[in-house]
Amino acid sequence: MRALNIHEVNDVRLDSKAPPKAGDKDVVVKVKACGICGSDLSYIKMGGIMRKPGGVTPIGHEAAGEVVQVGKDVEGVKIGQRVIINPMQTSTFIGSGGPEGAFADEVLVGDARVGGSLLSMPDGLPYEVAALAEPLAVALHGVNRADVKPGDKIVVFGCGPIGLGMVLWLVDRGVTDVVALDLAEERLERAQALGARAVLNPAKEDVRARLMELHGKTRILNRDAVGTDAYIDAAGAPSIVNDVIGMAKFHARFVITAAYLKPIEVNLGAMLTTEMSITTAMGYPTEMNDVVAALPRIKNKAQSLISHRLRFDDVLEGLKIAGTPQSAKVMIDFEAGA
Repeated sequence: MRALNIHEVNDVRLDSKAPPKAGDKDVVVKVKACGICGSDLSYIKMGGIMRKPGGVTPIGHEAAGEVVQVGKDVEGVKIGQRVIINPMQTSTFIGSGGPEGAFADEVLVGDARVGGSLLSMPDGLPYEVAALAEPLAVALHGVNRADVKPGDKIVVFGCGPIGLGMVLWLVDRGVTDVVALDLAEERLERAQALGARAVLNPAKEDVRARLMELHGKTRILNRDAVGTDAYIDAAGAPSIVNDVIGMAKFHARFVITAAYLKPIEVNLGAMLTTEMSITTAMGYPTEMNDVVAALPRIKNKAQSLISHRLRFDDVLEGLKIAGTPQSAKVMIDFEAGA
């Protein structure tokens, strides 16, 4: 079979590999769809993670497929069952430094547990929508960490797949005043289609001034502050943190979900007068089951996150597309023909 592996920095290859065999506690899943994640691109730039000298890092973790092997000690799973892989609950952290990656014709799920590492797909759900469960769970966790409710005014920085997922969940939660920011017009159009009240391009507009128009302004001591209740950073631009601190109102909330690979300076003095809170969100400790349950209801909106569909044969081209600002979710379809 084929598997996508990182060999060195910016060296990723579609290699041949022996098909996996399920042990007593394992299952093997024939992958039907797998999305390309920003972390996949980061791992490639880093030359892999937890990669031994001369070894490889298999990648791919946003996957759904069909069970083709079941170990004798695995309960509640049968051959032919349609499943979603929850990589954070797998014993080998599939696609994030372990020996297995889901950009493969078949993937071994060790110590398989229904409701943990494996989730049953709702009936009638397309595989490509099921494969969106993982990034949508990341987005939902970020929204949950922001502690938002209807009536709040929210700003989302970044309209890649995670930021778009956050817009989706915010609107689904009844938050009608969502402002989304990105540099790519195509992504802003997607955010608006998902229900964002307004979209802003920071390269073309004064963000602080526009947010004051949209969300109003308040006073903190001797300065004006923006009336936004919560900010979520799904972009990771170095200027965002201090920009938010500089315009935040009293008790504003700020959640960082983007991966900052280098340290940044933070203006704690400006935070002192606002008593604002800054926290982070990583992964999806409890959200995956909620997302899977919601997928039949939000199927059409979720599917709109997919900007490109490619065959597994063309996964290397898909990685290039995923690195462009015009893309949203790039989905690899393992069932597509030539």
